[in-house]
Amino acid sequence: MTSAPGPGAPVTNGPGGVEDLLRELAPQVLGALVRRYGQFHLCEDASQEALLAAALQWPAEGLPENPRGWLITVASRRLMDQVRSEQSRRNREAGIAVATPQSELLGPPADAEPADADDSLALLFGCCHPDLSPPSQIALTLRAVGGLSTGQIAAAFGVPEATMAQRISRAKQTIRDTGFDFSLPDTTERTERLRAVLHVLYLVFNEGYTASGGDELTVPELSREAIRLTRWLHRLVPQDGEVTGLLALMLLTDARRAARTLPDGSLVPLAEQDRARWDRTQIAEGTALITATLPEGNVGTYQLQAAIAAVHDEAATMDDTDWPQILALYDLLELTAPNPFTALNRAVAVAMVRGPGAGLAVLATLAEDKRMARHHRLLATRAHLRELAGDTGAAAADYLEAARRATSLPERRYLAIQATRLSA
Repeated sequence: MTSAPGPGAPVTNGPGGVEDLLRELAPQVLGALVRRYGQFHLCEDASQEALLAAALQWPAEGLPENPRGWLITVASRRLMDQVRSEQSRRNREAGIAVATPQSELLGPPADAEPADADDSLALLFGCCHPDLSPPSQIALTLRAVGGLSTGQIAAAFGVPEATMAQRISRAKQTIRDTGFDFSLPDTTERTERLRAVLHVLYLVFNEGYTASGGDELTVPELSREAIRLTRWLHRLVPQDGEVTGLLALMLLTDARRAARTLPDGSLVPLAEQDRARWDRTQIAEGTALITATLPEGNVGTYQLQAAIAAVHDEAATMDDTDWPQILALYDLLELTAPNPFTALNRAVAVAMVRGPGAGLAVLATLAEDKRMARHHRLLATRAHLRELAGDTGAAAADYLEAARRATSLPERRYLAIQATRLSA
């Protein structure tokens, strides 16, 4: 848990300042409101208003004695205002107002309610409910659990704020119409829902690490938020090996971020990266996490991916990479959870161990999958392996076609440069 400065202490919006504190408190506040009053859509609006009020007041006035209690109290008052407004406009009783008298709504004192890990976990599970689409799960998780504003989420994904607002509004309407609550599910469903939560966090991180479109290769804000939320989830369920594995995977992957681009934003492939720029602190933490959890058994996909990332990060140069170990891990990963992108990455490992011809044979099988046949990453990988095999003409053609299909500008530029280089 992030420790807050003392009451009345000045706070800033920088690292360790009010913004970080509010993001840490956001799920605790909303979780407490939903447990006390239900009506997620109203509680979420009220919680966001309280967070905004704190963001405006605390930097100037200093922290209140009990920041979490302050937020819950303010959000509760805003919630009552919303209910009254709805009653006035529609001239009908709102269920929450009937069920809860005003005196009860504002009490018991907020500091009498300690932070409840189950509240926070239930909130995260609710935001990743299977009735919600993956884009809605992501948007709602970042807003309700991450404490990001709609504008911040929209900017991170490169879409208009109105578009993201509609996405969040639809998600909240689905929750309201479906009527599912935010209580913790039973053991079986909890395990399944946790997998959905991990997938959402994984998608958020990946979009931040390699943006699916736009002018920038990465969106660091998304990756940092995914890491922060996964750390938080790891504190809630430290015994879960896949949660630990996902956190390790994120740290080990994000450690390379600084070396992935040149000052002008150009993409730098793994083989050409300056490994002195890799974040050794993140690598050490990620390696320690995956080393501790792998021997416990029940190895899942995130743990295997983290182990692969650790092998890459431990190599001083590309030539020092233990490719046989990476291939063995990809073989396990394919057995555990077959996936076309896993097969694509495995093809590179096969090529590095058995030669480019063997890797191309794997890609030939993968190209039969309609989801992958024209994907720019398959074309780019095939171009790379064809170049290693000495077939520069075919490699240039694949690079050029991959560039045409890529939606990320840095990727498109890199692939076009490779095509030009081989055609010269």
